[in-house]
Amino acid sequence: MDKSITHGTLTRAAFLSGLGIAVGGSVLFSTKAIVAKLLYRYHIDAVTLIAFRMLFSLPVFAAIAIWKMRTEAPLSSSDRWRIVGLGLVGYYLSSFLDFLGLQYISVGLERLILFLTPTFVLLISSTILKHHIGRKQWMALGISYCGIVLVFLHDLRGGGNVALGAALVTGSAAAYAAYLLLSGEMVRRLGSIRLVSYAMCVSTAACVGQFFLLRPASGLLQPMPVYGLSLINGILCTVAPVFMTMIAVERIGAGTASQAGMIGPVSTLFLGALLLGEPVTSWQLGGTALVLSGIYLLSKK
Repeated sequence: MDKSITHGTLTRAAFLSGLGIAVGGSVLFSTKAIVAKLLYRYHIDAVTLIAFRMLFSLPVFAAIAIWKMRTEAPLSSSDRWRIVGLGLVGYYLSSFLDFLGLQYISVGLERLILFLTPTFVLLISSTILKHHIGRKQWMALGISYCGIVLVFLHDLRGGGNVALGAALVTGSAAAYAAYLLLSGEMVRRLGSIRLVSYAMCVSTAACVGQFFLLRPASGLLQPMPVYGLSLINGILCTVAPVFMTMIAVERIGAGTASQAGMIGPVSTLFLGALLLGEPVTSWQLGGTALVLSGIYLLSKK
C-alpha cells in the first residue's frame, strides 16, 4: 500500500495515479462490448464467445486461486457452496446474458444499461432487504432510467430485436447486482482477490461445460483473429480491469473509484463510433448525460 495512505494523508501524485488506474480499468472493462461486436463478425455465437473469454483468462485466475489455497486458511464447506453460487450468478449468468444481448443492441445502449447496476443494488436492497430509499435516491433513479428510455427509444427506431437485447442486458445487470449484494460479507472475510479468483474459476467451468454441452468440439477451431480478439477479451478486458479496480479502491477509496468508473459508458459510446461505425447522436449523448447524472447523485449519497 502507498506510504502516503499509511500515514493518513493522500498526496496529489498518489491520488492522480489511483484515479488514472480507476479510469483505465473502467475503459478496459467497457471495451469488452467492442471486442464482442468484432468477434460476432466471424459468425461465432455467445456460447462460443464466452467460452473463449473465460479460457484465456483462466490461467491468471487459477494461478491466484492456487496461491491463495496454499497461503490462506482452508474454506468451510458453506463458503465453498457460496462461492459456487456467486461464480454462477455473478460471472457466468451475468456475462452470458450480456453477450447474448450484444447481438441485438448497440454497445452504447449495452454499456448504459450495465451502468445501472448500482440502481439494481438499491432496488433489491429496498424490496428484498427492506432498506429505506430516500427522496434524493428515488430522484437519482428516475433521472438514470429516463436516460436509458431515451437511448432505448432512439435505438428502437433502427429496427431489429432491440427490446430483446435490452431485456437480456438488463437481466445481466440485475444478476451482477445480486452478486454484489451476496458477496459483500464474504469479501470482508476472504478478501476481494481470493473471492474473485475462486468465483472466476467456477464461472470458467460453467462456461466451458456449457460450450461442450451445446456445441461440437470442432467449434474450438476458429480463424486466428478470433483467438487474438478472445485473448484481448480475456486478459485486457477481464483480468486487467479486475486488478486495476482493486488497486484503485486501495489507493483512493471505493467511492472515488466508482465515480471514476463513470467514464465507462462515455468511452464505449465513442469507441463504438470509432471502431464499429456506430453513430453518436444527440439522443445518445442526452441519454448518457442523464444516466451519468443519476449515478453521480447516487454515488454522492
